Amino acid sequence: MKILYFHQHFTTPQGSGGTRSYEFSRALIRAGHAVTLVCGSNALAVSGLKGKFQSGYRTGVVDGINIIEFELPYSNSQGYLKRSILFMKYSIRGVVISMKLNYDIVFGTSTPLTASIPGIISKLLRNKRFIFEVRDLWPELPKAMGVISNPVILMAMDVLESISYKYSEKCIALAPGIAQGIKKKYPFKKVAIIPNGSDIFIPQKSSQKASNKFVTVFTGAHGQANGLNAVLDVAYLLKQRGIVDVEFQFIGDGKMKPSLIKRAVNEELDNCIFLDPMPKYALFQHLHDHADIGLMVLENIPAFYDGTSPNKFFDYISLGLPVINNYPGWLANMIETHNCGIAVPPGESNTFAEAIIQMKKDPSENKIMSHNGVELARSKFDRTLLARDFVNFLVQEC
Repeated sequence: MKILYFHQHFTTPQGSGGTRSYEFSRALIRAGHAVTLVCGSNALAVSGLKGKFQSGYRTGVVDGINIIEFELPYSNSQGYLKRSILFMKYSIRGVVISMKLNYDIVFGTSTPLTASIPGIISKLLRNKRFIFEVRDLWPELPKAMGVISNPVILMAMDVLESISYKYSEKCIALAPGIAQGIKKKYPFKKVAIIPNGSDIFIPQKSSQKASNKFVTVFTGAHGQANGLNAVLDVAYLLKQRGIVDVEFQFIGDGKMKPSLIKRAVNEELDNCIFLDPMPKYALFQHLHDHADIGLMVLENIPAFYDGTSPNKFFDYISLGLPVINNYPGWLANMIETHNCGIAVPPGESNTFAEAIIQMKKDPSENKIMSHNGVELARSKFDRTLLARDFVNFLVQEC
């Protein structure tokens, strides 16, 4: 079959960010299908295309994937209005592409929610099969975060969400709470839960650690939703207690990063190190060589509890890093059930700090949690297994 795949924030492993769409596109190709992927530009992403943009886009083949990249540069540091305009431009150009090309299935993956628009139009005007992948519930999530409060905008987003579910043949949800949100609006909609996955990484020979410190690492976006001030609270607390052999590394970028750095400087938190984003496998090697535990941190918002599927968690466990998680929900339950880390209550800096101290003092227990994490990654979240489920679900007739 011919698949027209819409993902505005696509990247290959050479970029910084989740590679789900790249991996799943490659799985479709290995199964004998053709994939044309339509994406935008991204400050941290690498589409794999090298040529200049002509009339606002460029095309080429990257690892067997036919890629159409729009010249729509996106960054997490942009304001809400500018990002919204980029989202709509991407969707409008995507509709034009969907009217021109020959394909069997149009597949759209959020975020943003507007990635569904080409699929809806293709369904209505060309009677094409449309399948929608939901990575976050909109407008529920931005409303809960307080990012969007305008009732007109929220209503418009709610309408688009409902229309996206209505006209999709079936949906893929990345987390249990997302599947429940879809079913709440359309109880009989066929929904598969296919979370983000673990890439089984074979590291190169380890380099010597830069120091003898116990290194905790957070990777990914430094945005409002990530609640990284909670980590700085813990860093401050440990320093006040005279614990100087714990280091906090922040790897990534985002709108909140400058203010986080400013706070660390003002409070003389020399135990906090901020690093630039890294390409996927360089990041994996860095974590393998230097990290002792991985941090799963989000703002204490109930919509996050069962409604997120963070790449970083699956990266951590695949690398055998015990995880500290600071919000309840399906991942916290999994961490406790499989003993691959420690789940701490939100907003409790002392408990968070004690968890780090406990892990630092008990390397034998860390080794057990490391082993359990790798086993969990291999048995339930191996990317190749999830990609097989994705391909089967996508091409299977309802």
